[in-house]
Order: sequence, then C-alpha cells, then structure tokens
Amino acid sequence: MAVSAPEKLHFTGVDEADELLARDPFALLMGFALDQQVPVQTAFQGPLKLKQRLGTLDPGKIAATDPGKLEAIFRETPAIHRFPGNMAGRIQDLARVVAEHYGGDASRVWSEAADGADLRKRVSSLPGFGDMKIKALGAVLWKRFGVPAAEELDPGHPTLGDVDSAEALEAYQAKKRAYKAKMRAQQ
Repeated sequence: MAVSAPEKLHFTGVDEADELLARDPFALLMGFALDQQVPVQTAFQGPLKLKQRLGTLDPGKIAATDPGKLEAIFRETPAIHRFPGNMAGRIQDLARVVAEHYGGDASRVWSEAADGADLRKRVSSLPGFGDMKIKALGAVLWKRFGVPAAEELDPGHPTLGDVDSAEALEAYQAKKRAYKAKMRAQQ
C-alpha cells in the first residue's frame, strides 16, 4: 500500500495541532498516550499545547525536564489533560523511552520494526499503550502513513485510521458512542 504522509491528521479540528500530529512522530505517540478519558480532540491537542508551553517536543528535553515543572505545565489553564499529574508523568516516561531506546526519534518505533509482531512488541512497551491503542495506532500508521509492518495491527473495524476529514472524525465518534451505548446496555 503506497501512501504518502498526510499534511495533517484530522483529529482535533485545529489546523496547527493536526499538522503537528502528521509531521512529528513523537506528537503522534503523545496524542495516543493522552487519549484516555478525554475527547479525542483534547488528547490530540495535547502535543501542541505542550510544545507551546515548554518550547519543544524533543523527547530528550522532555525526559530531562523537572517533573514538578512538567506537571505545572500540564496543569496550566486550560489543562492539557483532565488528569494532569498522571499524564505529565506518563508523557515524561514515554519521552524517556523514546530518548533512550530510539535515540529521540519516535518514528524508529515503527520504521525499524521487522514486521507486525515486532511493531506490536515495540508499541506495547511504551507507557500507556494497551491493546486498543496498539491497534488504533497501527491503523493510523497503516492507513495514513503506509507503514507496512502496521497492516496486521489494523483491527478491521473503524478507528482513527479511517479519519481523513472533520466529517470522518464526527462519523467515527458517533459510531464509537453508539458502540459504547450498546455495550453498556448489554451489561
């Protein structure tokens, strides 16, 4: 599947944030790490907010930032996440892993993966990445960036990987809400 890298990912409705997600691999990983108990738009605007407040998304610099300072940045209004303390720690841990294991280049998580199993192993070792996020990131990497190793991680149902416009994001979120309502009704 030959896919050229998109100019932006339509996850936030904010052009600057969506463009950052498409061009900065650490921003993409950070958005997925923050995508927990907040709307997709909030999670994926987090990288831009951190870059604006800290002045960088360099994993080595984030990893070396005083944890108290990073938490304060996450707490600034509007907060980067509804759980700023926990998420500041998670992002610092993620930055540390990328800095130490991938030389600060988050794209190496997927560009150097031998195959889908290796990519799954690499992503699952990242802080905050469970099975659902592994599949969702895999779908984005496969469908939006054409990363061959990510194809087998695509779960085959609608994910953020299918979002290629603001309308597609709205449709995806409506399907997700309907699915969650159905699951709650079955409990």
